[in-house]
Amino acid sequence: MMKKTLVFKVNSKKPELEAIRAAANIIKNGGLVAFPTETVYGLGADALNAKAVLALFEAKKRPLDNPPIVHVGKIENVYKLVREVPPKAEVLMRKFWPGPLTLIFKRSDVVPSVTVAGLDTIAIRMPRHIVALALLRESNCPIAAPSANLAGKPSPTSANHVLEDLNGRIDAVLDAGPTHIGVESTVLDMTAKPPQILRPGGTPYEELRKVLSNVELHPVAVADREIPVEKARSPGVKHKHYAPNAEVVLVEGEPSKIPSKVNELVDFYKQENKRVGVLTTDENFSHYRADVVKSLGSRKNLTVIANNLFRLLREFDAEKVDVIIAEGLPMERLGLAVMNRLRKAAGYKIFKA
Repeated sequence: MMKKTLVFKVNSKKPELEAIRAAANIIKNGGLVAFPTETVYGLGADALNAKAVLALFEAKKRPLDNPPIVHVGKIENVYKLVREVPPKAEVLMRKFWPGPLTLIFKRSDVVPSVTVAGLDTIAIRMPRHIVALALLRESNCPIAAPSANLAGKPSPTSANHVLEDLNGRIDAVLDAGPTHIGVESTVLDMTAKPPQILRPGGTPYEELRKVLSNVELHPVAVADREIPVEKARSPGVKHKHYAPNAEVVLVEGEPSKIPSKVNELVDFYKQENKRVGVLTTDENFSHYRADVVKSLGSRKNLTVIANNLFRLLREFDAEKVDVIIAEGLPMERLGLAVMNRLRKAAGYKIFKA
């Protein structure tokens, strides 16, 4: 069933109230609206309306055991959604919100089961984007919002990416231009002792360690191979994610040795008559002789690299490559989030240099 997807263009700094109100009315009436956050575009539904959340899963073709993150417009809105707010969570909310940090709490009974994928926990964050906050305020409800793409595809960092995947499947898009961070929020499980990072993202592990004396990286957050997960308490943990149509392989190891290994793989795939893309960095750009070579930016600037990642994966698809060979990056700060996404996009097909 195709709908007409409305596109509301809004100013990212001073969003037009008329467009925000129109989008908020769609949310209030159980509809689906894609909207920008500082990380990626989210697909929003009223988190307390089970029917709307179910429609959200259907529009994305998202597995029902993959819980979305619930977005709030104010810290106060957290209390009715959760059973308790641990003191450490209070500190983190005051310091990092609004921002790319999602906290997992024990959920309260007001939250429908579908919104939390049947779990007893709920993942909540307050986005740092004027348009997202305006939509939350006008909708006057918490908004469940996974990324606004078809399940498994690279996350959308522009309204065009949303429309590539979901045009005709959702009610509206608030288009405020490209997002700022480009990888999703960090997910921190506050129900674990010590708190555990389930998904690295826009708030670096290093920043959290400054505030929490003890915080752990869950093995799945830094895995370089498939780890079986029975219940996903966080998005981005259990299912194949972030993957373009092309096959992705990743080359990790000593930075100086990566180019020769990548070129070896380029030759291998070309002998199989495949159209080959290389996802590289500025430092190594000139080393490659693939059909399509794209640079994420300098290895010295992981912020820029994170911002370019999903857009470039989609560009490779537009150029119809069969395989993308990606360079490994430093596993620190935003590099940890980028590597988590690349390893998942590759289905853990990793070559060591």
